[in-house]
Amino acid sequence: MANSETAQVRDALVMFLEKLDPQNTHGRENWGWNTSSDPCNGSWRGVTCYTNSQTVRKIVLEELNLTGTLDASSLCVTKALTVLSLSSNSVVGAFPEEISRCSRLTHVYLHRNRFSGNLPTSLSKLSNLKRIDVSDNEFSGEIPNVARISGLLSFLAEDNKLSGGIPEFDFSNLEEFNVSNNNLNGSIPNVGGKFNESSFLGNPGLCGMPLSNACTLLPPARKTGSFRKDHFLYAACAGIGLIIVSLIAFIVIKTRRYNEKKGTVNKGVREDNTHEKLSSTSSESKAAGGKTSEFSVTSHETGKGSSSLVVLSNPTANGLKFEDLLRSPAELIGRGRRGTLYKVIIEDGSTLAVKRIKDWDITRADFMKRMQRIDDVKHPNVMPLVAFYCSRQEKLLVYEFQQNGSLFKLLHGSQNDQLFDWGSRMSIAAKISEAMAFMHESLQACGIAHGNLKSSNILLSDKMEPFISEYGLREVETQDHLDHSEIESFQKNNSITRKNAFKADIYSFGIILLELLTGKLVQNNGCDLARWVNSAMREEWTVEVFDEALISEGVSEEKMMNLLQVALTCMDSLAEARPNMRDIARMINSVQEYEEKSIFSDP
Repeated sequence: MANSETAQVRDALVMFLEKLDPQNTHGRENWGWNTSSDPCNGSWRGVTCYTNSQTVRKIVLEELNLTGTLDASSLCVTKALTVLSLSSNSVVGAFPEEISRCSRLTHVYLHRNRFSGNLPTSLSKLSNLKRIDVSDNEFSGEIPNVARISGLLSFLAEDNKLSGGIPEFDFSNLEEFNVSNNNLNGSIPNVGGKFNESSFLGNPGLCGMPLSNACTLLPPARKTGSFRKDHFLYAACAGIGLIIVSLIAFIVIKTRRYNEKKGTVNKGVREDNTHEKLSSTSSESKAAGGKTSEFSVTSHETGKGSSSLVVLSNPTANGLKFEDLLRSPAELIGRGRRGTLYKVIIEDGSTLAVKRIKDWDITRADFMKRMQRIDDVKHPNVMPLVAFYCSRQEKLLVYEFQQNGSLFKLLHGSQNDQLFDWGSRMSIAAKISEAMAFMHESLQACGIAHGNLKSSNILLSDKMEPFISEYGLREVETQDHLDHSEIESFQKNNSITRKNAFKADIYSFGIILLELLTGKLVQNNGCDLARWVNSAMREEWTVEVFDEALISEGVSEEKMMNLLQVALTCMDSLAEARPNMRDIARMINSVQEYEEKSIFSDP
């Protein structure tokens, strides 16, 4: 497509270069940057475009003796920019907050310039950022909270004048990190042994590993004349605090007494059609090893203490008891054929998700053993259990509630129009595949697969990190939305048996990849979506398969095809032909590595 960049984009980029090179040192007319030519077809120096959409992808202007300022407002008029490099120039002034408008930036290289002022706090909004190098400048102030960017691989800021502490980066994900020769202070976060002292030297105020000087906890020096003033201030605050606490306690006691008089019993995690009435005893006993705490619940059907809440070693539990669930307000947020999901807010303010499962033909002993075994296998992208409850008729599972909802909601338009670009989708695919590979390898001997892997069971944390939920709650969960004839056909064609439950997970993961690529809803356990994709590929309509949001973003067809091939491999009609999850994780990592290596090569 000729002249695909609009006149507005061309004008803005020319303005960007004029401010970057106010002296016109090299003669911009020789660089091709003018409003009468197209950035992609006019051979603009340092500009690389996407081949399929002819929109600007990279701007690399290195070692050109540029002496002006960075005009991010003009630069970010081009929406598909992923790489900006101005390294080894003499650019001055601030790194502007408006850089966050370049929302698809993955690589930013500003090292060896003369930038000054604070690093923009808006850097934390660049959710696709992989590598940033601002070293050898004159930046001051604190490091912004770029630690919240989950996919960050490099943060290089040595040889500046930065002050304050070091944020809690995800050091397990970082490949490069250096903040040496600044004015930073405080204790160094746990880097997990990944970075040595060379990453932190030259900051006299820093302490802790891997530096040799240990941190000491000394009380701050007090001014002699301020003691009496501080004493009265603290006493006044304490008095006010005591009054507030007393008032809250009075209100809580009055409310409880009122509820007791009214005979109010909050149904919590019970439904109207539940015939079993549970009442907890006052005795509480500790389970062996101190890992769980357990108390009896009397069932009116048996008259015996036949069921219990098991609270696992999770900081969220914090002494959680079954009575806490019964007394807490509960909101029904999901209902399916085999269970319901509640949002429960307990007294300490914590918000929990309680999954209520019915009609699972498993003994209490086997259920408890299964839950304990799953809890023993921990992965940062698998939602940990907080507690579980088991009776003859029903089971409850308690998790932390995730405010950001699920991958399903993010994909299908009910997550406040949140940007969900190619980099974010690839990151989620990679993390879920790694987590599933870990769980499969750890639980293969026990025969515990996920059994119900789907996008609505991929939850998103407050940092948009994916969590696999409901792992192992069924032997195989393939029959929702299918009638009896479809179930029989689906099982026959895909060998969905207990023996092949792990292969069923792989098929389900392939469906999730198709959702990420197509943005389309899944029906009949993905059969319809898979059939449509295969039909489109046979007719050589492959480009029609992909999500329009990815096409408009300028993602190359080659990249999407690479991931599509992984998805189709997962969904082979013969279960035995499907690779295991570890191989699938390697495939996805290879796709990511290929993209990373090619980021500076022409598409």
